[in-house]
Amino acid sequence: MSSPGVAAVNRALTILSAFEGETEAMTLAALARRTGLYKSTLLRLMTSLQEFGYLGQLPDGRYHLGPTPFRLGAVYQRTNRLHDHVMPVLRNLVVAGTESPSFHVRHDAKSRLCVFRVDSQHSTLDRVEAGALLPLDRGAAGKVILAFGGESGEAFDRIRAEFIAASFGERDPDCAGIACPVFGPDGALAGALSVSGPKPRFTRDSSRRMSDLLLESALHLTRVLGGRNDAMTRVVEVRKKKVLRTA
Repeated sequence: MSSPGVAAVNRALTILSAFEGETEAMTLAALARRTGLYKSTLLRLMTSLQEFGYLGQLPDGRYHLGPTPFRLGAVYQRTNRLHDHVMPVLRNLVVAGTESPSFHVRHDAKSRLCVFRVDSQHSTLDRVEAGALLPLDRGAAGKVILAFGGESGEAFDRIRAEFIAASFGERDPDCAGIACPVFGPDGALAGALSVSGPKPRFTRDSSRRMSDLLLESALHLTRVLGGRNDAMTRVVEVRKKKVLRTA
């Protein structure tokens, strides 16, 4: 099935997308293999892309991204405020009935910062506020930050494979939490999306339900922030299928 829109624009965007993940300039032959386009088509489209600064060409004939994508990326970062994207996700989790959601980032080698927090609808809450510094080596969000920061070990390997971490009584003996990674445009970890609350409310069924909601929300937030993680997408899809089979 053909893609909607203007064919020439689709092809031009396909050319630009071919540079994603590349660290070196690309030859015309490599671009043809990557995009599936004829060299004659590539040359015609790349002339326009070069004219508007989307592509550049080295003396040896290889092509690289030009300055325009960099400028647009800077504009995106200025206008794409983290608060405006994270807070609606946290509020939606509360509406869905989860424990209190929050968003954490690494502060330094030993601590993480709770950047955003929304209290759940329950009368009894855990003691976490936006702006609080929490230990990096305890709690679900800390585990996620360490795992996707390159920490070694079997436990962190599992978090990297499943894109989720859980904590029961580590930071506070009466509290529990679940966290998932959120990725930015460069593929690096942008932060950890988590839910936390009194440990007795983290039953097997409620933890499974909150884990599914949290993973879907983390993937959505990753996409909104311009990130992408195919492995995480596959994990979410597999979990959705399991839910449908047991429904």
